[in-house]
This record gives sequence, C-alpha cells and structure tokens, in this order.
Amino acid sequence: METTIQQIQFLLLISALVAMLARRFDMPYSAGLVFAGIGLSALPLPIDIPLTKDLVFSLLLPPLIFEAAFHISWKALRKDLLLILFLATVGLLMAAGVTAAGMHYVAGWQWVGALVFGVLISATDPVSVIATLKEAGVQGRLRLLIETESLLNDGTAAVAFNLSLAIAAGGAAMTMTHAGIMLGTSITGGVLSGALVAGAAILFTGKTEDHLVQIAFTTIAAYASFLLADHFHVSGVLATLTAGILLGNFGSLGAFGDKGRESVAAFWEYAAFVVNSLIFILIGMHEAKQDVLAVLYPALTAIGFVILGRATAIYPSCLLFRGSKLKVKSRHQHILFWGGLRGALALALALSLPDDMPNREEIITVAFTVVAFSVFVQGMTMAPLLRAFGEIPAHFKKATRTKNAGARKKKKKKKGEEDGEADEKSPAKDHSPEEKEHGKKEKAAK
Repeated sequence: METTIQQIQFLLLISALVAMLARRFDMPYSAGLVFAGIGLSALPLPIDIPLTKDLVFSLLLPPLIFEAAFHISWKALRKDLLLILFLATVGLLMAAGVTAAGMHYVAGWQWVGALVFGVLISATDPVSVIATLKEAGVQGRLRLLIETESLLNDGTAAVAFNLSLAIAAGGAAMTMTHAGIMLGTSITGGVLSGALVAGAAILFTGKTEDHLVQIAFTTIAAYASFLLADHFHVSGVLATLTAGILLGNFGSLGAFGDKGRESVAAFWEYAAFVVNSLIFILIGMHEAKQDVLAVLYPALTAIGFVILGRATAIYPSCLLFRGSKLKVKSRHQHILFWGGLRGALALALALSLPDDMPNREEIITVAFTVVAFSVFVQGMTMAPLLRAFGEIPAHFKKATRTKNAGARKKKKKKKGEEDGEADEKSPAKDHSPEEKEHGKKEKAAK
C-alpha cells in the first residue's frame, strides 16, 4: 500500500466485511469498525492516515452533516426548534461546566486544561449518533431531537472551544459581551454562508434534469458551505447543516425531480457509509496507540463526569419545557441522556490543541478513552435501551433477516416451479411407458 488511495481502498474492503459480520451478529456497525481498527493496528501493515482536525473537519464531517440534514423535515424541526436550540447551547455549556469542575477538583487538572477538555468532550458527535440511530431504525420526533441537537451543539462547541483556547492563551479578561458577540457572529455567519451556497445550488440544479449533474451540485454545496464559513471564521457545521436542510426541503420545488431526488439521496447514503467507515476505523487504529493505564484515574474520572454533565444538560433543560407543547417524554429524556455519544469531533479538537497546553497529552489520551467508552458501552447498549422503551420493535433485525430469507425462499420456489414446467414440456420419448401412463393419470386427476 504505497499511496493513500490504496490505503483507503483497503480500509473500505475491511469496512464492507465488517458491515456484513455486524449485521449477521447483531452488533453495532460503528463498534465493529473500531474493533477492526484496533486489530489492524496490531498487524504489520503500512497504513498511516493521521486523524487530524483538518481531515475530520475539511473532508469527513461535511458529507455526514449534509446527508443527515438533507433528510430533516423543516416543518417538524420548526416545531421543536426552541427546545433543540436550548439543549444545544445552554445544555452544552452546563455539561462542559460540570465536566471541567470534576476534572479540576477530582482529577487535579489545572483550570485551563479542565475547561478546554470540558468543552471539547461535551459536544455529542453527529457521526456516532447518526450511525447508531440508522442502525436501530429510529424514526419520528425522537430521532429528530437527537440528530438535530447533536448537529447544532457542534457549532456551540466550536465557538466555546475557541473561547477556551483564547482564555488559555492569556485572555482571561475576556468579557461576557465579547464572548456573546463571538457566539452570535459564528452562528449567524454560519447560517448565512449555508443559505447563500444552498440558494446558488438550487438555482443551478433547477437548470438541468441530469441527476448526475444534480449530485455534483449537492456535493459542491456540502463542501463549499463548510469552506466558505471556515474562511470567514464562522461555524462550518451550521453552514453545511443549513445548506442540507434548504436543499432537502426546498429543492423539490423545482430543483429536483422524483428521479433526481432519489438519485441524490442514494448517493449521499453511500457517501455517509464510506465516511463513517473511515472515521470509526481510524478511531480504532489511533485508540490502540494510547497508553490508557498511564492516565487511568483521570480517564475514569472523566467518564463519570461526562455522564453526569450529560444528565445535567438533559433533565433540567427538559424540565423547563414540561408544561409546554415542547414537553419531552420521560423515556425520550433517558434516551437523549444515554444517546449523547462522543466520537471523531472530540478527538479532532483534542489533537488540534497547541503544544504548550497544560495536560495536553493527558487530555488527548483521556479523550480517546471517553470515546472508547461511548462507542463500546453506550453505543452497544443503545439498541437494547430503545427496545426496552418500545421505540423500536424487538424483532427489528430479526425481521430484516426473515425478510431476506423469505426472498431467497420465494426465489428458490419460483425456480422450482420453472423447472417443473420445463419437465412437463419435455419430449415424451424421454419417459418410459409406465411414466407416461402415470403422467396421464396425474393430468386426469388435475
């Protein structure tokens, strides 16, 4: 494997095999990929694809966000927008505060390192969350809440992360007004960037009926919105999210025909599969290189306070909306709490920390440990939890296998009938007199 392309092709082969095995053994696909990545790291293979912030943000994250946003219904999102925004902003900041306090007072980290870690680890990763929801077959309001909250809080996390780095660099005197302006600018600029690119994409897409050209324009929109926002130092996540929602909801007003929309959806489903596969395998490969035992106490402390922080973000926030139309069912609150998975986003932010950051190496290793707990423990228990609360039928995966088996049985039966018809049309000279007589009696009986 001399080139990166060859390495990626090899990883995609492994991903396809893992997908087949995961489906057969009812195992979460994301967890299977991380296991595969850990296994690959133990083999003498010249695979060297670094998991960096640039790789995740510039190449892998935009298609995942766009694909998820493309299928979000604006009509449904508008109903819960206030609740989702509250969870993605106030809720995330509360979670970050709880985690930072725990890492300072219990793990003994300096406030600067604790604050940075609290922010980067509190954002739920859309890569992990979306993969889990798709595997479990979750639909309706619950999926909307989990997906959109996960997508939106990344914008908050990115701004808060930059603020925490500014404080770490000596800007502790930064005022709340300045912080609020930075947050508002990042959100507004991100939304405007996404809307601008989406508007241009809808305009050009409507000029052609070629579904391949339409796919090309949506691909450009997914990346261009992110890169445009990044150029102006605003939220790229919100830009791509906005572009995806606009193209998914308003593209049907003239930009996409039925065939075009179907083709675009199929393409992005495949693109999400490829990107998810690469992300989780890379997480596994880099996970295996971490010396977790060296930071076991801070890692266990972090896992406990990350879970506590997520609970602080979900339950009090939902309590505020208990008496309104935005009320969240108790079982949905539990799923929102446990479904706050961490993944590549947290790792990308951790790996981007400056070299002079206090506790930098500890932060990176602990972040990998929290992600591993999230993927293996939370990820592998999400489907049973959803079944326990009645959100997906207990026979969900069994039904899929039964359906496939039924299709094979039906095909086999059809082949048998065709073979029978061929036998009936065979020349009489191929049969003995006894067989001819027996055949005449069967026809008479029919």
